[in-house]
Amino acid sequence: MAFFGLFSKEKKERLDQGLEKSRQSVFSKISRALVGKSKVDDEVLDELEEILITSDVGVDTTLRIIERIEQRVSKDKYTSTSELNKVLREEIVALLEESNTEDGGFNIPDSPDPYVIMVVGVNGVGKTTTIGKLAHQFKQAGKSVVLGASDTFRAAAVDQLKIWSERVGVPIVTQGMGADPASVAFDTLASSKAKGTDVVIIDTAGRLHNKVNLMNELEKIRNVMQKVIPNAPHEVLLVLDASTGQNAMEQAKQFTKVTEVTAMALTKLDGTAKGGVVIGISDQLKIPVKYIGVGEQINDLQAFNRSEFVDSLFKDQD
Repeated sequence: MAFFGLFSKEKKERLDQGLEKSRQSVFSKISRALVGKSKVDDEVLDELEEILITSDVGVDTTLRIIERIEQRVSKDKYTSTSELNKVLREEIVALLEESNTEDGGFNIPDSPDPYVIMVVGVNGVGKTTTIGKLAHQFKQAGKSVVLGASDTFRAAAVDQLKIWSERVGVPIVTQGMGADPASVAFDTLASSKAKGTDVVIIDTAGRLHNKVNLMNELEKIRNVMQKVIPNAPHEVLLVLDASTGQNAMEQAKQFTKVTEVTAMALTKLDGTAKGGVVIGISDQLKIPVKYIGVGEQINDLQAFNRSEFVDSLFKDQD
């Protein structure tokens, strides 16, 4: 079982609160669009299509959802609009399932070597905060954690990670601003392996202005890691700011071109009405969404649960 996969009542309440803006400003439009209408017809589906697109689900994913609903309405003879929400929920959950988005966070196997997570993403998306909260979760689960400050192009990045290491109470390996990022990663893995650390989380620079440089840098870090632990990194976690909507989708496409992303974390869902972007990104990229950020508290990084996520989006909309 993946760590942090169990969904408590408290987590569900925080998820409901975190998705309130998306639910109230976007998904509640679905209910209003159905007022006075008794059956699902072309007009209803056209309105639903517009609502999903404006919620940042994305055009391609929206068209897939609408097509699937049309097939179900035709096959099962759904005529009542009261059943549309149920059908829509089921189809979105199915879409997330088909997109390889499993419930729960990272699965940390028993191993003599550290489990290495390399974190990528542009500046300002909540990358450092996500690393800190993730380290906290691992520590709470009884795992030893070390952070590696390989984003050496910004002094603020190293300083912010130091603050989180102190707050969470986990060690950090740094060489300061301007140091070779791969060297930092090497030292972090070497010392962590020697000490028998369970989990290593490596921060990286998020420059996108030069994709060739970014690709070369990330590849160099990966190659150096593998000199210490042959199959490292075990995960490449892309952090995206959900509040940027379709821009987050573009960032995801850019990063997946330059490095092998294995998982995604979408942050700042509590501050946006663009929660639908989680569905679109997962569907279009077929990369698992492992974590979502639903608040500023240290426990507000949640392991993604597709059924609970969709349920919260449609909460009180029946």
